[in-house]
Formats: sequence, C-alpha cells, structure tokens
Amino acid sequence: MTAYAYFPGCSAHGTAKEYDRSTQSVCAKLGIELEEIPDWVCCGASPAHAVNHLLSLALVAKNLDLSPSDTIVTGCAACYNRFKTTVHALQHDRPLWEQVKQIVEPTKLNGRDFRILHLLEVIHEFGLEGVKERVTKPLKGLKVACYYGCLLVRPPKVMAFDDPDNPKKMDELIAAIGAEPVEWEFKTECCGAFHAVPHPEIVLRLTSNILRAAKDAGADVISVACPMCQINLDLRQLDIQKRHKDTFNMPVLYFTQLLGLALGINESELGFERLIVDPRPILKEKGFV
Repeated sequence: MTAYAYFPGCSAHGTAKEYDRSTQSVCAKLGIELEEIPDWVCCGASPAHAVNHLLSLALVAKNLDLSPSDTIVTGCAACYNRFKTTVHALQHDRPLWEQVKQIVEPTKLNGRDFRILHLLEVIHEFGLEGVKERVTKPLKGLKVACYYGCLLVRPPKVMAFDDPDNPKKMDELIAAIGAEPVEWEFKTECCGAFHAVPHPEIVLRLTSNILRAAKDAGADVISVACPMCQINLDLRQLDIQKRHKDTFNMPVLYFTQLLGLALGINESELGFERLIVDPRPILKEKGFV
C-alpha cells in the first residue's frame, strides 16, 4: 500500500464532505493510504494571498512543517495551487524564506524537499491499467465534460500539472472507467472562484458560459477536481435560471464520485445526495444506480 500525507482542506470538512468521503473510499479501494496531516490549518485558498502575501505563504509553511511525509496530496485545486506556489517561492527566494521562518518557527521544515501532488496525479501514479482492472461497473454511454478550471494548470511553470491549454489527466481517467470524455474548449476557463461573493454577476456569466459549452458538447455531466469549481457550477445554476432564464440542469460531480461508482463503491459512500443538481436521474437512466 502506497502512503501519502493528506491535506483535506477546509472545504472537505464542510461544503465538500462528499469529495472527502468519495476520496477516502476510492483510495481505500485502490490501496492508496492517506495519512491526514495532524492539526493542519487552512492554507489560505483562495483569497489570502491577495490580502497578505507573506502570511499566505506562512499558512502553507505551517502545514508543511506539520506534515509526516515530504510527499503531500490534496484533492482541492485551490489548496494544490497554494502549496505548489509556496514551495516554489520558498525554494527560489532565500530572504522570503527567512521571513516565513520568523512567523512559523518551524521545527521540521529545514532541509526537506517537498513533493506536492493533486489526487489526479496520485491516481495516475497508481496506474490507469490498475484502475481498469478494478472497474466492476464501466460507465459506458456516459458523456463527461472534464473541467479542470484554472488553478490546476496556472501558472504553468509553477504547477507543471499537465498541458496548461489542453490537460488530459482527468479525461484519461474518465476514459479508463468506461465513460466518454467529450471534446470542448472550456476545460480550463475560470469559474470565478471566490469572486462569487463580491462579484456574483461576473461569476454567473463565467459559469453560464462553462455550463453552456458543456451542454453544447453533448455532456451528460461535468466532472471537477476542485470544491470551489464544483459549488460555483452546481449551486449557481439556480441563480442563472432566475436571472438569465437559462436552464441547464447539468449535474456537476467530483471525479472521485464517478470513479467510485465505476469501482463498485456503495452509493451511500459517494455523497450524490449532497449535490444541488441531482445526478441520480441520469445515472439511473444509464443503468449505473
């Protein structure tokens, strides 16, 4: 069993409990051990760096210091971005590193070479052939728009996640479990993230464009890898319908929920009931639930 330090992030214990639940179930099924970082604190995603750059780095540095392993995995694209940005900054700016140390007062941070992974990368390291071998319920006939958002891939030199313009890691996983990833042009467009609070109209426009593109591409569902993206694309559909008279009724699931379904994990462990646009009707229509 391969073990990783696991940073769940705040959303995983709140608005995205279904992501954490399905992540834990999928990893257990694949033999991937996640050891939650003890006493972890919020990493500051998404807006902390816009308020205080130094303290935003210190938040992540605190979690690095607490980590039982130098290899850390998270399922949240925003957390992933903050962790990789912080590690990159501290590696390339010694004076900045000294300032952060004064704030954090680390006990185990010096001399460690951290490797930050998104859960999608961990599953690719496990191997898609291994995933295929464990699929008991291929999602054949389900058309999926794989949405990466902007934080997984930008800035490209820091994130080094995948092709920044046309990432494929989620598409390849979705294909491995028998579903059909659709071709579309909005897979890395920004959903507006935390601007949903100060600038809701901007977020409604951005999410409406993404949802329309997925629908026009023939998708039955959208698959995501970020709690902020999920809540914007899922929850905002009601506001879009009220304000702009557009009705999408497009289920937005975490990729772990689809993977878990294909692996034969019980529906009660995947948290479909927590989503605003219920995916169960289309999944039932396709014969998966």
